[in-house]
Amino acid sequence: MARRKSFSTLLNEAARLEKRKKVAQQRAVKQQLRAAEKARKDYERAKAAGNKEAKRLYTESQIAEVAAKNSELEDLIKQLENLLSETLSSKAGFDLGAIKRSIEPPIPQWPKQLEQPESPPILQKYLPPEPVGVQRLLPGNQRKHAEATAKAHAQHQADVLAHAERETRRQRALAQARDEFEKRKQEHQRHLAEIDKLQADFAAGHPSAIVEYFTLVLETTEYPEGFPQKAKLAYVPDSRQLVVEYDLPPYEIVPEVGEFKYTAKTDEITTKPRSDKQRKSLYSALVAQVTLRTLYELFAADTPKHLDALVFNGMVDTIDKGTGRPVRPCLVTVRTTRDVFLGLDLSKVDPAACLKVLSASVSKSPAELTPVRPVLEFNMVDPRFIEETDVISTLDTRSNLMELTPSEFESLITNLFEKMGLETRQTQASRDGGVDCVAFDPRPIFGGKVVIQAKRYKHTVGVNAVRDLYGTMQNEGASKGILVTTSGYGKASFEFAAGKPLELLDGSNLLYLLSQHAGIEAKIEPPEGWKDPQADIAEEPPYNQAKAD
Repeated sequence: MARRKSFSTLLNEAARLEKRKKVAQQRAVKQQLRAAEKARKDYERAKAAGNKEAKRLYTESQIAEVAAKNSELEDLIKQLENLLSETLSSKAGFDLGAIKRSIEPPIPQWPKQLEQPESPPILQKYLPPEPVGVQRLLPGNQRKHAEATAKAHAQHQADVLAHAERETRRQRALAQARDEFEKRKQEHQRHLAEIDKLQADFAAGHPSAIVEYFTLVLETTEYPEGFPQKAKLAYVPDSRQLVVEYDLPPYEIVPEVGEFKYTAKTDEITTKPRSDKQRKSLYSALVAQVTLRTLYELFAADTPKHLDALVFNGMVDTIDKGTGRPVRPCLVTVRTTRDVFLGLDLSKVDPAACLKVLSASVSKSPAELTPVRPVLEFNMVDPRFIEETDVISTLDTRSNLMELTPSEFESLITNLFEKMGLETRQTQASRDGGVDCVAFDPRPIFGGKVVIQAKRYKHTVGVNAVRDLYGTMQNEGASKGILVTTSGYGKASFEFAAGKPLELLDGSNLLYLLSQHAGIEAKIEPPEGWKDPQADIAEEPPYNQAKAD
């Protein structure tokens, strides 16, 4: 028979078991603590490695940014240094046909679903099903069915009205979209027709077309960003000479920065300045290149050989640092003939030396805006131009236009068109050739020379005056003629002007333009006994009166 364990033995065994349990628990806790410590250290090592990697990537990004800035800077300098050579190496010359092809036709811009009418509500889908069998015999069901049917009819009628409103809006929106599309199509066709007309007129040697064509040549050539690419041109048919007043870029086009650098220790992107000597040298070379490039592009585009000579005046719009006022000095001026210029091999010349061969006058210090006298002032192309008088500023004290002298009235018209955005020149009274004001519309493609005639009349301006303006416009090589009067025009005048680049502004138009563009509320009241000077009085009434009659 097995010996029974004593109570004390059992207690000792229980104590040992409990001790072993505690030791096991302590070991598990220590293992957990060691695992947590290991995880913490692993995290800190990963974090340190991550920070180090992030810092490395950041430094590389800053270095890459500096490299990109320096590359961009170097590319700009190369463009400035190669303005002439890049044009000479380009095989693509000026092509009006390419401009025409670039004007894409409009496409419909409304969603296709706008063309699909919405199906009208169908009454049958609203009506409740008819009772069948025994259901038809129950009075309550008949009443409920009648109520449901009435409700269905009401809902159907409301939906029909809503559908009609939606359909009306759809049709209106579609009609508006189609109308706008048609207008864009007509505008597109008008642009193409204007280009076709320009091509034909240029080939025929019309002076206005010659000016417009060569203006396009200069406006469409590619220069680096920051170049103005603005020019005024005038053509002298007698001498077959084109005079160009061209806007040069300012000195600031040459960057002040010579190089970008990144300092990792201070985490800064710094710049090294370009020397004044280098900037001035680059700008002087730029002025010479732009001059030769412009002459080259104009002669190269003159396939019909309308030009025997070119005059180039390179101007720059800037601020005089001594006075703070806007100035427009001429930095280079040259006159050359086709034969002389085309005899040069521009691919091998030094631009500055080439200008000396052409007897050009070049600023001794373009960067400092030292001016030269143009060989031919742009305003001297037409000797009729005179200094205009500011009449608008004094008109408040003499609001009746009929009280102005003829010269003051012409100055008023000149002032007004200048405020409307045109570049104007008033002509001398004794030498105007039927022109009171010559204006230049600076808009590309559709701008050009505008001749303006002003007539301070009481009676209707006759059609002969309109015919004379049209003839003058053609003789001047202008793209548009404007006749302004304090009175009105007859039917024959408007019929003659129809389809021609002529604008007839009567007294009410003039008063409106003065109000809108000059803030002047003027009036037209001929004094007693007024006689129109050299007026071509028409027997017909003004056009508006004729229509009213």
